[in-house]
Amino acid sequence: MRLCGRVPLVSLARTKHRSFFRHVPAPTPRLQYLLEPLYEVVHAQRGATVTLPCVLRAWPPHYKVKWSKVEPAELLENIILVTNGAQHKTYGQLGGRARLRRGHRNDASLTIAGVALEDEGRYRCQLVNGLEDESLSLTLTLDGVVFPYQTSQGRYRFNYFEAKQACEEQDSRLATYQQLYKAWTEGLDWCNAGWILDGTVHYPIINPREPCGGRLLVPGIRTYGAKDKQKDRFDAFCFTSPVRGQVYFIQGHLSFKEAGQACHNQGATIAKVGQLYSAWKFSQLDTCDGGWLADGSVRYPITTPRTHCGGLLDPGVRSFGFPNKEQRTYGTYCFSVK
Repeated sequence: MRLCGRVPLVSLARTKHRSFFRHVPAPTPRLQYLLEPLYEVVHAQRGATVTLPCVLRAWPPHYKVKWSKVEPAELLENIILVTNGAQHKTYGQLGGRARLRRGHRNDASLTIAGVALEDEGRYRCQLVNGLEDESLSLTLTLDGVVFPYQTSQGRYRFNYFEAKQACEEQDSRLATYQQLYKAWTEGLDWCNAGWILDGTVHYPIINPREPCGGRLLVPGIRTYGAKDKQKDRFDAFCFTSPVRGQVYFIQGHLSFKEAGQACHNQGATIAKVGQLYSAWKFSQLDTCDGGWLADGSVRYPITTPRTHCGGLLDPGVRSFGFPNKEQRTYGTYCFSVK
Protein backbone atom coordinates (compact mmCIF):
# COMPACT_ATOMS: atom_id res chain seq x y z
CA MET A 1 0.00 0.00 0.00
CA ARG A 2 2.88 2.36 0.64
CA LEU A 3 3.87 2.10 -3.00
CA CYS A 4 0.56 3.48 -4.24
CA GLY A 5 0.92 6.75 -6.07
CA ARG A 6 4.64 6.30 -6.75
CA VAL A 7 5.88 6.23 -10.34
CA PRO A 8 8.27 3.36 -11.13
CA LEU A 9 11.75 4.55 -12.10
CA VAL A 10 11.53 2.91 -15.51
CA SER A 11 8.20 4.62 -16.17
CA LEU A 12 9.62 7.95 -14.97
CA ALA A 13 12.61 7.61 -17.25
CA ARG A 14 10.36 6.90 -20.21
CA THR A 15 8.20 9.90 -19.32
CA LYS A 16 11.21 12.20 -19.23
CA HIS A 17 12.50 10.66 -22.43
CA ARG A 18 9.22 11.31 -24.25
CA SER A 19 8.97 14.82 -22.77
CA PHE A 20 12.46 15.67 -24.00
CA PHE A 21 11.69 14.82 -27.58
CA ARG A 22 8.32 16.57 -27.47
CA HIS A 23 10.05 19.92 -26.75
CA VAL A 24 12.76 19.75 -29.41
CA PRO A 25 11.94 22.58 -31.85
CA ALA A 26 11.29 21.59 -35.41
CA PRO A 27 14.03 22.56 -37.86
CA THR A 28 13.46 25.74 -39.83
CA PRO A 29 11.93 24.74 -43.17
CA ARG A 30 14.01 25.36 -46.25
CA LEU A 31 12.72 28.04 -48.59
CA GLN A 32 10.67 26.43 -51.36
CA TYR A 33 10.08 29.33 -53.74
CA LEU A 34 12.62 32.02 -52.71
CA LEU A 35 16.34 31.66 -53.27
CA GLU A 36 18.47 32.03 -50.16
CA PRO A 37 20.46 35.28 -50.54
CA LEU A 38 24.22 34.97 -50.91
CA TYR A 39 24.60 37.74 -48.34
CA GLU A 40 22.21 39.15 -45.77
CA VAL A 41 23.85 42.55 -45.27
CA VAL A 42 23.93 45.17 -48.04
CA HIS A 43 26.24 48.19 -47.67
CA ALA A 44 25.56 51.60 -49.19
CA GLN A 45 26.28 55.31 -48.83
CA ARG A 46 23.80 58.12 -48.54
CA GLY A 47 22.55 59.33 -51.92
CA ALA A 48 23.47 56.09 -53.72
CA THR A 49 21.18 53.62 -55.49
CA VAL A 50 21.08 50.19 -53.87
CA THR A 51 19.41 46.86 -54.69
CA LEU A 52 18.14 44.36 -52.11
CA PRO A 53 18.10 40.92 -53.77
CA CYS A 54 15.02 38.67 -53.78
CA VAL A 55 14.77 36.04 -56.51
CA LEU A 56 12.14 33.34 -57.05
CA ARG A 57 13.35 29.82 -57.85
CA ALA A 58 9.85 28.86 -59.05
CA TRP A 59 6.47 30.47 -59.71
CA PRO A 60 3.74 29.36 -57.31
CA PRO A 61 0.12 29.81 -58.40
CA HIS A 62 -1.69 32.99 -57.39
CA TYR A 63 1.16 34.62 -55.51
CA LYS A 64 2.19 38.12 -54.45
CA VAL A 65 5.54 39.47 -53.30
CA LYS A 66 5.49 42.09 -50.55
CA TRP A 67 8.47 44.23 -49.55
CA SER A 68 8.39 45.91 -46.13
CA LYS A 69 10.76 47.69 -43.75
CA VAL A 70 10.87 46.49 -40.16
CA GLU A 71 10.77 49.38 -37.67
CA PRO A 72 11.70 47.91 -34.25
CA ALA A 73 11.41 51.28 -32.46
CA GLU A 74 7.79 51.54 -33.60
CA LEU A 75 6.98 47.80 -33.35
CA LEU A 76 5.63 47.65 -36.89
CA GLU A 77 6.45 46.94 -40.52
CA ASN A 78 5.95 49.58 -43.18
CA ILE A 79 4.89 48.18 -46.57
CA ILE A 80 7.00 49.53 -49.43
CA LEU A 81 5.85 47.61 -52.51
CA VAL A 82 3.51 44.77 -53.49
CA THR A 83 3.64 42.94 -56.85
CA ASN A 84 1.84 40.02 -58.47
CA GLY A 85 4.51 39.63 -61.13
CA ALA A 86 2.63 41.63 -63.74
CA GLN A 87 1.89 44.84 -61.84
CA HIS A 88 3.11 46.48 -58.67
CA LYS A 89 2.06 49.23 -56.28
CA THR A 90 4.26 51.30 -53.96
CA TYR A 91 3.40 52.74 -50.54
CA GLY A 92 4.66 55.49 -48.24
CA GLN A 93 7.59 57.86 -48.57
CA LEU A 94 10.11 55.12 -49.28
CA GLY A 95 7.84 53.70 -51.95
CA GLY A 96 8.34 56.90 -53.94
CA ARG A 97 12.02 56.00 -54.36
CA ALA A 98 11.56 52.24 -54.72
CA ARG A 99 11.02 50.04 -57.78
CA LEU A 100 11.46 46.43 -58.84
CA ARG A 101 14.76 45.66 -60.53
CA ARG A 102 13.17 43.16 -62.99
CA GLY A 103 16.48 41.76 -64.24
CA HIS A 104 14.54 38.67 -65.42
CA ARG A 105 11.08 37.15 -64.97
CA ASN A 106 11.98 35.61 -61.59
CA ASP A 107 13.57 38.77 -60.21
CA ALA A 108 11.63 40.48 -57.39
CA SER A 109 14.61 42.45 -56.07
CA LEU A 110 13.95 45.92 -54.64
CA THR A 111 15.93 48.93 -55.90
CA ILE A 112 16.01 52.10 -53.76
CA ALA A 113 17.22 55.37 -55.28
CA GLY A 114 18.71 58.26 -53.30
CA VAL A 115 19.41 56.25 -50.15
CA ALA A 116 18.68 58.36 -47.05
CA LEU A 117 19.82 58.00 -43.44
CA GLU A 118 16.43 56.70 -42.37
CA ASP A 119 16.60 53.91 -44.98
CA GLU A 120 19.08 51.93 -42.91
CA GLY A 121 17.56 48.90 -41.21
CA ARG A 122 16.00 45.49 -41.82
CA TYR A 123 13.87 44.70 -44.87
CA ARG A 124 11.61 41.72 -45.53
CA CYS A 125 10.78 40.15 -48.89
CA GLN A 126 7.68 38.02 -48.34
CA LEU A 127 6.10 35.62 -50.80
CA VAL A 128 2.37 35.58 -50.10
CA ASN A 129 0.92 32.31 -51.33
CA GLY A 130 -1.90 31.22 -49.06
CA LEU A 131 -0.75 28.53 -46.62
CA GLU A 132 2.77 28.42 -48.06
CA ASP A 133 3.92 31.97 -47.26
CA GLU A 134 7.67 32.38 -46.83
CA SER A 135 10.06 35.29 -46.44
CA LEU A 136 13.67 36.33 -46.21
CA SER A 137 15.27 39.28 -44.41
CA LEU A 138 18.07 41.60 -45.50
CA THR A 139 19.82 44.40 -43.61
CA LEU A 140 20.80 47.67 -45.27
CA THR A 141 23.70 49.42 -43.54
CA LEU A 142 25.19 52.84 -44.30
CA ASP A 143 28.79 53.89 -43.90
CA GLY A 144 28.83 56.67 -41.35
CA VAL A 145 30.03 58.21 -38.11
CA VAL A 146 28.41 58.57 -34.66
CA PHE A 147 28.83 61.73 -32.60
CA PRO A 148 27.50 62.87 -29.20
CA TYR A 149 25.30 65.95 -29.19
CA GLN A 150 23.88 68.23 -26.50
CA THR A 151 22.14 71.61 -26.36
CA SER A 152 23.65 75.03 -25.78
CA GLN A 153 22.09 74.90 -22.28
CA GLY A 154 24.33 72.01 -21.24
CA ARG A 155 23.98 68.30 -20.83
CA TYR A 156 20.86 66.19 -20.22
CA ARG A 157 18.28 68.56 -21.72
CA PHE A 158 16.68 66.32 -24.39
CA ASN A 159 13.74 64.01 -24.01
CA TYR A 160 13.64 61.30 -26.69
CA PHE A 161 11.65 63.30 -29.24
CA GLU A 162 13.76 66.42 -28.77
CA ALA A 163 16.92 64.36 -29.21
CA LYS A 164 15.52 62.85 -32.41
CA GLN A 165 14.68 66.30 -33.78
CA ALA A 166 18.05 67.76 -32.76
CA CYS A 167 19.94 65.08 -34.68
CA GLU A 168 17.77 65.60 -37.76
CA GLU A 169 18.39 69.35 -37.64
CA GLN A 170 22.14 68.65 -37.78
CA ASP A 171 22.00 66.47 -40.92
CA SER A 172 21.92 63.21 -38.99
CA ARG A 173 19.57 60.86 -37.14
CA LEU A 174 19.60 59.08 -33.80
CA ALA A 175 22.12 56.24 -33.92
CA THR A 176 21.16 52.60 -33.59
CA TYR A 177 22.77 50.42 -30.95
CA GLN A 178 24.78 48.65 -33.66
CA GLN A 179 26.11 52.01 -34.90
CA LEU A 180 27.01 53.09 -31.36
CA TYR A 181 28.73 49.76 -30.72
CA LYS A 182 30.77 50.05 -33.92
CA ALA A 183 31.74 53.63 -33.00
CA TRP A 184 32.87 52.40 -29.56
CA THR A 185 35.10 49.74 -31.16
CA GLU A 186 36.60 52.53 -33.29
CA GLY A 187 37.41 54.68 -30.26
CA LEU A 188 34.32 56.67 -29.23
CA ASP A 189 34.70 57.52 -25.53
CA TRP A 190 32.01 59.72 -23.98
CA CYS A 191 31.04 60.03 -20.34
CA ASN A 192 27.53 61.49 -20.84
CA ALA A 193 24.56 59.20 -21.45
CA GLY A 194 22.52 59.72 -24.62
CA TRP A 195 19.38 58.54 -26.38
CA ILE A 196 19.62 56.17 -29.33
CA LEU A 197 16.98 55.26 -31.91
CA ASP A 198 15.20 52.46 -30.03
CA GLY A 199 14.52 54.68 -27.01
CA THR A 200 17.23 53.24 -24.79
CA VAL A 201 20.05 55.25 -23.19
CA HIS A 202 23.77 54.39 -23.22
CA TYR A 203 27.28 55.81 -23.17
CA PRO A 204 30.53 54.31 -24.56
CA ILE A 205 33.69 54.12 -22.45
CA ILE A 206 37.15 53.29 -23.83
CA ASN A 207 39.19 54.63 -20.90
CA PRO A 208 37.46 53.62 -17.64
CA ARG A 209 37.50 56.23 -14.87
CA GLU A 210 35.66 56.64 -11.61
CA PRO A 211 33.15 59.33 -12.71
CA CYS A 212 32.14 57.26 -15.77
CA GLY A 213 30.62 54.05 -14.48
CA GLY A 214 31.81 54.04 -10.90
CA ARG A 215 33.34 50.68 -10.06
CA LEU A 216 32.91 49.28 -13.58
CA LEU A 217 36.56 49.87 -14.35
CA VAL A 218 36.51 48.00 -17.66
CA PRO A 219 35.85 49.38 -21.15
CA GLY A 220 32.36 48.91 -22.56
CA ILE A 221 29.03 50.46 -23.36
CA ARG A 222 27.24 51.44 -20.16
CA THR A 223 23.48 51.22 -20.37
CA TYR A 224 20.52 52.73 -18.56
CA GLY A 225 18.09 50.64 -20.61
CA ALA A 226 14.73 51.95 -21.81
CA LYS A 227 13.64 55.29 -20.37
CA ASP A 228 10.47 57.41 -20.39
CA LYS A 229 10.58 59.12 -23.79
CA GLN A 230 8.61 62.12 -22.57
CA LYS A 231 9.96 62.73 -19.08
CA ASP A 232 13.56 61.50 -18.91
CA ARG A 233 16.30 63.76 -20.23
CA PHE A 234 19.73 62.93 -21.62
CA ASP A 235 22.04 63.89 -24.46
CA ALA A 236 21.84 62.31 -27.92
CA PHE A 237 24.03 60.05 -30.03
CA CYS A 238 23.60 61.04 -33.67
CA PHE A 239 24.62 59.18 -36.83
CA THR A 240 25.53 60.76 -40.15
CA SER A 241 26.80 59.42 -43.46
CA PRO A 242 28.94 60.86 -46.30
CA VAL A 243 27.31 63.85 -47.98
CA ARG A 244 27.39 64.90 -51.61
CA GLY A 245 28.94 68.25 -50.98
CA GLN A 246 32.00 70.02 -49.63
CA VAL A 247 32.76 71.47 -46.21
CA TYR A 248 35.43 74.18 -46.17
CA PHE A 249 36.75 76.82 -43.78
CA ILE A 250 36.67 80.63 -44.10
CA GLN A 251 39.15 82.43 -41.89
CA GLY A 252 38.21 85.62 -40.11
CA HIS A 253 37.00 87.21 -36.91
CA LEU A 254 33.29 86.83 -37.44
CA SER A 255 30.16 86.99 -35.34
CA PHE A 256 27.66 84.17 -35.86
CA LYS A 257 25.55 86.34 -38.15
CA GLU A 258 28.59 87.43 -40.17
CA ALA A 259 29.65 83.79 -40.48
CA GLY A 260 26.34 82.86 -42.09
CA GLN A 261 26.62 85.82 -44.48
CA ALA A 262 30.19 84.91 -45.43
CA CYS A 263 29.04 81.43 -46.51
CA HIS A 264 26.01 82.90 -48.33
CA ASN A 265 28.27 85.27 -50.28
CA GLN A 266 30.02 82.23 -51.75
CA GLY A 267 26.80 80.44 -52.67
CA ALA A 268 27.05 78.12 -49.67
CA THR A 269 25.38 77.66 -46.30
CA ILE A 270 26.90 77.54 -42.85
CA ALA A 271 27.74 73.89 -42.15
CA LYS A 272 25.78 71.69 -39.77
CA VAL A 273 27.44 69.58 -37.10
CA GLY A 274 26.74 66.33 -38.94
CA GLN A 275 28.25 67.73 -42.13
CA LEU A 276 31.45 68.69 -40.29
CA TYR A 277 31.74 65.22 -38.76
CA SER A 278 31.16 63.64 -42.17
CA ALA A 279 33.88 65.81 -43.76
CA TRP A 280 36.28 64.93 -40.93
CA LYS A 281 35.59 61.20 -41.18
CA PHE A 282 35.32 60.69 -44.93
CA SER A 283 37.13 63.67 -46.52
CA GLN A 284 39.91 63.87 -43.92
CA LEU A 285 39.17 67.54 -43.22
CA ASP A 286 41.86 68.82 -40.85
CA THR A 287 41.79 72.45 -39.70
CA CYS A 288 43.29 73.82 -36.51
CA ASP A 289 40.97 76.84 -36.37
CA GLY A 290 37.63 76.99 -34.63
CA GLY A 291 34.67 77.93 -36.80
CA TRP A 292 30.98 78.69 -36.36
CA LEU A 293 28.41 76.02 -37.24
CA ALA A 294 24.68 76.29 -37.92
CA ASP A 295 23.64 75.43 -34.34
CA GLY A 296 25.73 78.28 -32.89
CA SER A 297 28.54 76.03 -31.70
CA VAL A 298 32.23 76.46 -32.56
CA ARG A 299 34.23 73.37 -33.51
CA TYR A 300 37.21 72.25 -35.56
CA PRO A 301 38.19 68.87 -37.11
CA ILE A 302 41.55 67.20 -36.47
CA THR A 303 42.70 64.09 -38.34
CA THR A 304 46.40 64.47 -37.47
CA PRO A 305 46.73 65.37 -33.78
CA ARG A 306 49.42 67.87 -32.84
CA THR A 307 50.31 69.74 -29.68
CA HIS A 308 49.15 73.22 -30.75
CA CYS A 309 45.75 71.93 -32.01
CA GLY A 310 44.03 70.99 -28.79
CA GLY A 311 46.79 68.83 -27.37
CA LEU A 312 44.73 65.61 -27.44
CA LEU A 313 46.35 62.45 -28.76
CA ASP A 314 43.42 61.11 -30.76
CA PRO A 315 41.80 62.43 -33.95
CA GLY A 316 38.38 63.98 -33.54
CA VAL A 317 36.18 67.03 -33.79
CA ARG A 318 37.10 69.46 -31.02
CA SER A 319 34.56 71.85 -29.54
CA PHE A 320 34.63 75.32 -27.99
CA GLY A 321 31.01 74.92 -26.95
CA PHE A 322 28.46 77.64 -27.68
CA PRO A 323 30.11 81.09 -27.39
CA ASN A 324 28.22 84.38 -27.38
CA LYS A 325 27.01 84.84 -30.97
CA GLU A 326 28.23 88.44 -31.00
CA GLN A 327 31.80 87.34 -30.27
CA ARG A 328 34.21 88.02 -33.16
CA THR A 329 36.90 85.43 -32.54
CA TYR A 330 36.29 82.62 -35.00
CA GLY A 331 35.99 81.87 -38.67
CA THR A 332 33.25 79.66 -40.11
CA TYR A 333 32.72 76.30 -41.78
CA CYS A 334 30.60 76.39 -44.93
CA PHE A 335 28.85 73.65 -46.89
CA SER A 336 28.32 73.74 -50.66
CA VAL A 337 26.53 71.14 -52.74
CA LYS A 338 28.72 69.56 -55.41
